[in-house]
Amino acid sequence: MAIKKVLVIGAVAAGTKTAAKLKRENPDIDVTVVTKDEYISYAGCGLPYYVGGVIEEKRELVVKTPEDFKLITGVDIFTKHEAVDIDGENKIVKVKVLETGEIKDFEYDSLVIATGASPFVPPIEGRDLSGVFTLRKVEDALQIRELVESGKVKNAVVIGGGFIGLETAENLFERGINVSLVELAPHILPGFDEEIALYAQNYMQEKGINIYTSEKAIAIKGKTEVEKVITDKRELEADLVIMSVGVRPNVDIAKKLGVEIGTTGAIKVNEYMETNIKDVYAVGDCAETTNLITGKPAWYPMGSTANKMGRVVGININDNKKDSLKGVLGTTIVKLFGLNAAKTGLSEKAAKKEGYNVVSVIVPGNDKAHYYPGYRMIITKLIADKDTHKVLGAQIIGEGVVDKPIDIIATAITLGAKVEDLEKLDLAYAPPFSMAMSTTIVAANVLLNKIKNKVETISPTELKERLNEVVVLDVRDEASHMISSIPGSINIFSEELYMKADELDKEKETVLVCKVGKNAYLSYLQLKEMGFKNVKILEGGMTAYPYEKE
Repeated sequence: MAIKKVLVIGAVAAGTKTAAKLKRENPDIDVTVVTKDEYISYAGCGLPYYVGGVIEEKRELVVKTPEDFKLITGVDIFTKHEAVDIDGENKIVKVKVLETGEIKDFEYDSLVIATGASPFVPPIEGRDLSGVFTLRKVEDALQIRELVESGKVKNAVVIGGGFIGLETAENLFERGINVSLVELAPHILPGFDEEIALYAQNYMQEKGINIYTSEKAIAIKGKTEVEKVITDKRELEADLVIMSVGVRPNVDIAKKLGVEIGTTGAIKVNEYMETNIKDVYAVGDCAETTNLITGKPAWYPMGSTANKMGRVVGININDNKKDSLKGVLGTTIVKLFGLNAAKTGLSEKAAKKEGYNVVSVIVPGNDKAHYYPGYRMIITKLIADKDTHKVLGAQIIGEGVVDKPIDIIATAITLGAKVEDLEKLDLAYAPPFSMAMSTTIVAANVLLNKIKNKVETISPTELKERLNEVVVLDVRDEASHMISSIPGSINIFSEELYMKADELDKEKETVLVCKVGKNAYLSYLQLKEMGFKNVKILEGGMTAYPYEKE
């Protein structure tokens, strides 16, 4: 029997993972990779850190050169070779050699489309000026860093407040550049709920990044080089502009073959990464996956998802439908200066949109025992379905460790856990690593109390919207209240509450506020005992309240 030929189009994460796994499963298989790029298997998520000099050498970005990859795996890789057309009937891909213009034919028995995604550049005036970049490829990072190190960049504007935009803003700022960030949405970190995103936004502004949200970039001005960015509200001086408004799946070559495109705009695949055409697979940022919670098509252009997809195809081409990827949760994490933010599953906003009876809590806690040196505060937002108690998602933010708890919750959601399951997890404890009751368990306890109507709470966002309707009672000491407080709040120290409760109107809705929520809960019990009916606790207290303070 003839040796099976597999052709892979694309060679960043999913493409090279597929090729390597194919050869590990069956060394006799004939695997060829073609890519229009110069570099393969590079660390796309590391590009902002190369710009900032955290990653010092270019070679550290490139996981494998084509020569190294060939030597290790036996896979033939053709760089600067662009797939331009596919003859599906005869199983031939037409490939253009970019350096010569020559067209070559590559035959295949199985075809893997791993064409990735490209930056979306809005059609605004001046986007072609010198000094305007996207940051998606190694070449982009090399050019940006060269310009930065030339000393010509005093002011930079980043357009887009997603992960890459924020990381780039941080790294440019650390280079001594004045950085402004423009985001069309009401807050940075799209996909996160408002309270968590605003916490990060406030933090970055305090560090020195100028952030302008609900603002649209409408033009980039300059003669030959960029000089300023014009938004619908202001003008910003700029010697460098980074366009980071998102990416779009590269599906043109797939469409030429007649591959079905899904509702997300990416290639539709099943759990085995098969397209609608026999012997044609799609993996990585060009392909859809499934949201494990909703069961609906989803698109998560992440290196982690791309590698999982590549592994599945590498196994299945050798052994049909032996492996599968049921879906993912879209678990993500980002470092912004000293702040860490992570998310898994559905946000509260997304869960409501999907029709769940959503219940959530925001709970601050320490990543280590409070008496152990170096502990840091983290804030957990835990989201569940009130009817089934199923955990739907979580967001965690703070200067402490957030990857461990978000991975715990991601695992729990994957296994179909309820809040009660999360509450009883037997997690590792020692003072250098966790509190005796970890932040995850504490958040689950609070959420369970809320589900069982043992306590009534109000989120920071809801309180902000209802400030004129409720009495905000700050139960911290007078000094703390004077330093920073919610506008219009009154102050009665928790230890004086029994003596001064008659100063309050029992009929009015009262929201109790303290530093993190614990003292407010004790005050809540006191007021309930004294006959107050309509009392709530501000989730997360002043620590998690991201709005205007006095």
